[in-house]
Amino acid sequence: MTTDLSTLTSAAEHWDGMADEFHKQEVAYKRDVHGISIGPTWIGLSADAANRRFDITLKEFQSAQVEAKAIASLLRDAHAQFVDLRGKLNAGRQEAIEAGMKVSDQGLVSYDTSTLGQGDLNALHHDPDYQRDVAKSVRSWQDRIDQLVKNVDDADLGVEVAFKAVVIDSDASDGTFNGFNGKAQGDIEKYEAREADEIAGRVAKGEKVSAADLAELRRAFRDNSDDKAFSQTFLSGLGPDATIRFTNELNDLAYDSDKSRKSVYLNLQGGLADTVAKATQVPGSVADMPPGSQKFKDWLAGGDGAFYRQWTEGLQKTGTKNYGSNTNPLYGYQSFVSMMQHSDTKYDDQFLYQMGDDLIAAEKKQPGIFTEWGAGHDGIRADAIDGLLGVMSKNPDAATAFFDPAGNGAGADHVGNDHLHYLAGSGDGTREWPKHVITGVSVIEMDDPLSRTGLGAALEAAATGHPPLVAGQDPWPDVKHSEAQARVMHSVITELAPSAGTDAGVEENLRQPLANALAGYTNDTHEILGGMDADYVRAATGDGYFRDGDTTHMAVSQKDLVQVMRGLSEDPDAYATLHKAESRYIDAEMRTIPQGATDFETSAPMSKAGATLGAYSAIREDVLNDGRMAGYSEADWKAKIAYHIIGGAVTPLAIPTAGGSLVVGDALQRGVDTWAWQWGNSMKAEADATANAGIADEYLNAHNQMVTMVDVWANDRSDIDTTTNSGKAELAVLTNDILNGHDRGASTAQKYLTDTSN
Repeated sequence: MTTDLSTLTSAAEHWDGMADEFHKQEVAYKRDVHGISIGPTWIGLSADAANRRFDITLKEFQSAQVEAKAIASLLRDAHAQFVDLRGKLNAGRQEAIEAGMKVSDQGLVSYDTSTLGQGDLNALHHDPDYQRDVAKSVRSWQDRIDQLVKNVDDADLGVEVAFKAVVIDSDASDGTFNGFNGKAQGDIEKYEAREADEIAGRVAKGEKVSAADLAELRRAFRDNSDDKAFSQTFLSGLGPDATIRFTNELNDLAYDSDKSRKSVYLNLQGGLADTVAKATQVPGSVADMPPGSQKFKDWLAGGDGAFYRQWTEGLQKTGTKNYGSNTNPLYGYQSFVSMMQHSDTKYDDQFLYQMGDDLIAAEKKQPGIFTEWGAGHDGIRADAIDGLLGVMSKNPDAATAFFDPAGNGAGADHVGNDHLHYLAGSGDGTREWPKHVITGVSVIEMDDPLSRTGLGAALEAAATGHPPLVAGQDPWPDVKHSEAQARVMHSVITELAPSAGTDAGVEENLRQPLANALAGYTNDTHEILGGMDADYVRAATGDGYFRDGDTTHMAVSQKDLVQVMRGLSEDPDAYATLHKAESRYIDAEMRTIPQGATDFETSAPMSKAGATLGAYSAIREDVLNDGRMAGYSEADWKAKIAYHIIGGAVTPLAIPTAGGSLVVGDALQRGVDTWAWQWGNSMKAEADATANAGIADEYLNAHNQMVTMVDVWANDRSDIDTTTNSGKAELAVLTNDILNGHDRGASTAQKYLTDTSN
């Protein structure tokens, strides 16, 4: 913290001055010594021998200049890194102080009690909860300060690597032994990459590598995780083939060796994955520069695109190469995609798009390439396509572009794609998803339990614009979507509808993620199921979406929507997700009805709300009457719904939206879930633990829900006095509107669920 870093730039100026002095000596030597051997007065064998010697010395003067300038550049590079990292350390220390901490000169963090009042001091000494909170806060700030210090140390070690390497004569044919380095580089990261290459190359060959070398490799990955020069230099040195061998060796070491070292090898896989992610960044999105477009081809042909072009071409060759045995093959793409899954860095949408195309092309050319045979390989998913889709889900824009049937982005020269049909559709031209095959006396084929998990995650991200939800997160029913996202959601429904309307249903691992995605379009599904908006009818058979001002609406036919919702509802949690979002949306819509509204202004929303809940009633009854229940008993199916909807309604939620995270607390939760809130609070003992089928029968009965929603809505309004006869009559009319709507919606949905042949 106290070192005068300006001495680095001062030293750099002296090294530049040294290069100037060597240049002067080069000029003098060339004129006064080297020139003699090429002049007209000295000829013969001795002149030739001297000339060769003089050439070497002249090159040494030139190489000395290159080396001196490189050292000057390294010093300036080090200065820039240290200034930046020390600035971040200073900022972190100041933030810790502002948060009530003290940070010693040795970097030790403690709680600053000097500003505490007597009450806080007493709590600090006697309140265990207070003490735990303080200890947790101190530990958090200590970890941050430690990491900032480690970042400086990592950079310092990287500088050391560069200074050791820059003075090594890298040209064995220049006539000198350990002379000046005529190929010296002024970039610290390039030297780190070369050393990392050497270590990784030995690992790839299966050689024994010391713990110190592995630690240096981890440091290099960690220190340069965001540096493109390091990443591209490192990968260029290894090449795709050695990179795959490297990750295979790391994987074998992680799963076959001493388990205490497993974290080291998996950490190295993560470093390698982050390096690939950084090296393959493209300056432009799929929408701006679609794959196959002239703009993209021009970039590939230029200097900036050279690495990307060479790397992806090499990967296409090694991706289909078998690195395993004939009976238990391991193809390059399988290893490479499994390695990508270790990355914390978001991969570029262009690279993900091309990888997806290349994997599909490889599978079509070589059917069965992604089948898992026998025991498979620990840590490596056989289905590389599904694995890649899981990686893609972390970059929603990439997923949207990949599945948007309108083309590879919004560029003028896009050519369209059939990724969605191939991966999610049924019938001709669709994927035959890989099985797990065991050979022996007989051949046994089994379904892959992870089949389509990546597809489900990618489709959720593609249709919503945010990464897949995790446990405890609920989709918000009314968020803005782009045209591309709406096209994806429309196409998912139209692709799945034919199979959802038969016994085939919707694949198990797609149900929850697609329910999450569809619930984000509740503002649209509410109108479609309500059946009163002609814009949705027209758009359903057209583009699949329409715009209303700055809002894009997704449109599909009622029949397709109902049948897909039915297919998703085989999973009770998926059904509950949709039902919960619809209930929230209905409540929010009812609250937008203006005070003193006319009969039509109130009856139409009520009828539409009833119709949507009627569709849900029909779907629920169809699932319960099916008999198969997708492995659930009727009681279990009901109980899971009750727990998801009622149990989850009595706690605050953090709901991801396209624009970030919307935190919903107790008050707002009650505003959007009046019926579930009321019942959930009254049944906390049961709902908090294991909601039972009886609760579901009582509280998820559509009639009870609708009556409660209308009643709570009316009680919050000043224009309806439910204590008077006229107010009660008005409430009865509104209740009748929603109940009639329910009958209409249920009848329509039942027709679609019964008649699945058209």
